Amino acid sequence: MPWTEASNTDLSRLVAAAADLCRKPLRHGVVLVSSSEDEDCTLRLEARSPEGERLSDQDLELEIYRSGDDLHLTLAWLEDDRRPMLWQGGHPLWMTAEGERCPCPSDGVPLEALARRLRALLASGLS
Repeated sequence: MPWTEASNTDLSRLVAAAADLCRKPLRHGVVLVSSSEDEDCTLRLEARSPEGERLSDQDLELEIYRSGDDLHLTLAWLEDDRRPMLWQGGHPLWMTAEGERCPCPSDGVPLEALARRLRALLASGLS
């Protein structure tokens, strides 16, 4: 389904709720950065402390796209492009900025959980 205004609202809520659950105690707001009619979209996940203080160093960029019949996600930190990026298709894959495979960073487990949850939720309902 192409991203419409209504589906963008649903998608933003779904992503924020999943991020809040997987990245506790952080709270998240979600901003649509771009979308296309072929179901690709990019979202910015803006992080806050439980007290509401902005934590921009914890902000993420989420890209959702299809390749064939499969749904794929990438998650990357916005503030530091030297940090590894997570690609989630059938399995998680961490990559350096140069595109080389690397191990999961010490704070990457919550991102893997978020990517798995989003992929499952999107594949079952919103995609």
